Amino acid sequence: MILAYTDTVLAGDRAYLNDWQVEVNHAIKETGLTFNTDAVLAVPTKTSEVRLFELDNGTMSQARLAKEVWDYERYAGHRVWEGARGTNGGTYPFWQRHRYTRSERFPLLYIVLAGKAEHLLDNRRQALTAAVKGITVAVWVNTLPRLRRGEPWYEIGVDNPSRRRDRYREPVGR
Repeated sequence: MILAYTDTVLAGDRAYLNDWQVEVNHAIKETGLTFNTDAVLAVPTKTSEVRLFELDNGTMSQARLAKEVWDYERYAGHRVWEGARGTNGGTYPFWQRHRYTRSERFPLLYIVLAGKAEHLLDNRRQALTAAVKGITVAVWVNTLPRLRRGEPWYEIGVDNPSRRRDRYREPVGR
């Protein structure tokens, strides 16, 4: 998946491979939310753009795969209150203060489907698209065979911070 992505999307620029991390844990202790991202790519730019990758080998149920994708929205939607007692504090996205401090927007989530015949992967992509309809994080999906051929990604989720903020409660200030 990593080589297919760098060869096609990044035009073979494998210099980015130095900035990969695998099995990156994302957890919010207060809510009990925890999941691992299969791979994280930090593109060495001024804003340190980050891309998240999930590889689905077709071994988990479609419902579980959809739940994992929704976990990213729950993670992106969690906000924390910051400010000393007796001051006017404010709320901030948890991910922006504790994980991706230089990123201005929640990272793009790329899902790569593999491990089955291509027509079954297409069915899985369509089912996932229906299951995450209305998600407020940017989600792109492709099959590994199509990725290797350099075919375009399917956008199944659009980043929408204001809608995400409406969906998740603001934390209470001190």
